[in-house]
Amino acid sequence: MRDYVTWFFALLGTFLVLYILLPLAVIIGKQLLDWEMIINVLHDDIVLEALRNSLLTSTATMLISLLFGVPLGYILARKDFVGKSFVQAVVDVPIVIPHSVVGIMLLVTFSNKILDSYLGIIMAMLFVSAPFTINAARDGFLAVDEKLEHVARTLGAGRLKAFLTISLPIAMPSILSGAIMTWARAISEVGAILIVAYYPKTAQVLVMEYFNNYGLRASRPISVILVLLSLSIFVVLRWIVGRSRNA
Repeated sequence: MRDYVTWFFALLGTFLVLYILLPLAVIIGKQLLDWEMIINVLHDDIVLEALRNSLLTSTATMLISLLFGVPLGYILARKDFVGKSFVQAVVDVPIVIPHSVVGIMLLVTFSNKILDSYLGIIMAMLFVSAPFTINAARDGFLAVDEKLEHVARTLGAGRLKAFLTISLPIAMPSILSGAIMTWARAISEVGAILIVAYYPKTAQVLVMEYFNNYGLRASRPISVILVLLSLSIFVVLRWIVGRSRNA
């Protein structure tokens, strides 16, 4: 007997897959027909510096998010305390705030200290992307049986050692998945960065500038390069997480 429900669900899901895939295929396909523009762009120092800025700031954002987000995720998973629901709500707030508003909030709060600087770019990226690390870490630690930590402690391990040797390794695949999403969200951020730090220029901002000043055709090569670069790194990171999960 055929499983019509599975086929129906697969059909519905295919719509979204094709909807995401179609624009990617079209923009890459059109740019391949205009290969010389990509070559010219790859020899443009401004574009190369913008790509480097995007990669450096998004990676720095991911590392900072891991440093502060993993401990917070552990606390949210393991402890009940007054105001826990409020803390969880605060963690999710950046997801619902328009990103142009995020830029204004940061600029009002920190003023010229972050204006047109790498610090400003990273702070904007961190605000909008940190929830992915925190929530993924929390869910990862929730999936770890707390009894395993108790057993480790009865065998002489301290709380920190039990965390490092038991909870963290088991939750690591979820944490890494959250880190990947944090990196991806950071490198895709535009709205907050445009307000906080137009300079030093990131690739995301440069695409907007080329589009506004020179039109669609001029912005397309940078867009394709950014898509291919981000997609390649994303696939590699996902492959690493998959191997760690299988292990």
